[in-house]
Amino acid sequence: MIRKASILMTGVAVGVAGTVAITQPDALRTAAEAASPDTYRELNLFGDVFERVRVDYVESPDESDMIEAAINGMLSSLDPHSSYLSPDSFQDMQVQTSGKFGGLGIEVTMEDGVVKVVAPMDETPAARAGILAGDKIIGLDGESVQGLTLSEAVDLMRGLIDTPIVLTIVREGRPEPFDVEIVRAEITVSPVRSRAEGSVGYLRVASFSEQTFDSVREAIDELRTEIGEDDVQGYVVDLRNNPGGLLDQAIAVSDAFLHQGEIVSTRGREAAQMQRFNARSGDLTDGKPVIVLMNGGSASASEIVAGALQDHGRATVVGTRSFGKGSVQTIIPLGANGALRLTTAKYYTPSGVSIQAKGIAPDIRVEQELPEELAAQGSSLEPRSEANLRGHLEGEGEEEEEAGSLAYVPADPEEDTQLQYALELLRGIQVNAAFPPDPNRGIPN
Repeated sequence: MIRKASILMTGVAVGVAGTVAITQPDALRTAAEAASPDTYRELNLFGDVFERVRVDYVESPDESDMIEAAINGMLSSLDPHSSYLSPDSFQDMQVQTSGKFGGLGIEVTMEDGVVKVVAPMDETPAARAGILAGDKIIGLDGESVQGLTLSEAVDLMRGLIDTPIVLTIVREGRPEPFDVEIVRAEITVSPVRSRAEGSVGYLRVASFSEQTFDSVREAIDELRTEIGEDDVQGYVVDLRNNPGGLLDQAIAVSDAFLHQGEIVSTRGREAAQMQRFNARSGDLTDGKPVIVLMNGGSASASEIVAGALQDHGRATVVGTRSFGKGSVQTIIPLGANGALRLTTAKYYTPSGVSIQAKGIAPDIRVEQELPEELAAQGSSLEPRSEANLRGHLEGEGEEEEEAGSLAYVPADPEEDTQLQYALELLRGIQVNAAFPPDPNRGIPN
């Protein structure tokens, strides 16, 4: 199956980063029914098989590796986002969410036995080397990745800063595999970059790490000072290719633009597990117009923000349909044995809609124009969607929705079709009935 995880390992992000909460093991325990007798018999079967392999396999196996593989096999049968984190992987995840780590700067997943690039991170060695979303890594320093687990492949991509690694890439539209040398570096991911586009404030939110809300607040303050508080025409919040991150940061960023109302709710298997998160009074932009940019690389936490601002009529969403990852993963520490990353809930937008495997549809659909050299590669930049992941949780009404979209954003703002359209809307050059949005969009009470 396609295995995707939301952890980010020392410089290599694994999969589309999920909406993550961290809890202690007892916090998830409810009055669950006891396992059936058949379940205990099957557990005995596992013990019998393990013992037979341990004693009779042709070579002495590593028992710890066997147990970890069994745990991963069990979790991978649930959905693409549940996984076991070894102690090293758990530590790496904690380092990455702090916003600073070392490595290549790519988000990857395992698909059909090879490593597939979800997206290169902004301003990292991988991005500068020209790695693209959809590239398949079939070799590392001349050795095939076939037979490796995702964690093993990630370990090989890690290394000392300033040391090179050669990635062998298969890219649709190119007849032969080719090599790309990348020099490892310390990656400091700035979750927010901002600049003034004339009288419009532009905020690029790349991820939801521990610093994201603080960075958004600082960026807005700086833009108001640079442009002039009375001269700001509005803000563009760019969530394209944002794979998600921490749930509390998505809530805080949404709250930055809202005075009141529900931001998101999460619903688990039991009714008692439902939680609602509401905005507090105060809008950091003083009600200035907001446009959110979104594409097929906008997932999970970024969809929470887009959905909250869209449902409340606080922002117009421009671009293409988002990825559709509407589930919450809880990190459950297991003491010295690492952690369990388990899908425990689905999240719902303020209007009560689950976007699982459907994504959020933009208010104004604007396709990003591809440069000729990329357009010639055909499907090398195929639409991305949760619905395309084998074993994904089914969405409500999933079959009726168009899933996913392209995840390409040009480096040159002048060639950025979606950004330029948003700027023209805020400047009054473009006119569309969806902008400004209706503040009374009919969220149920």
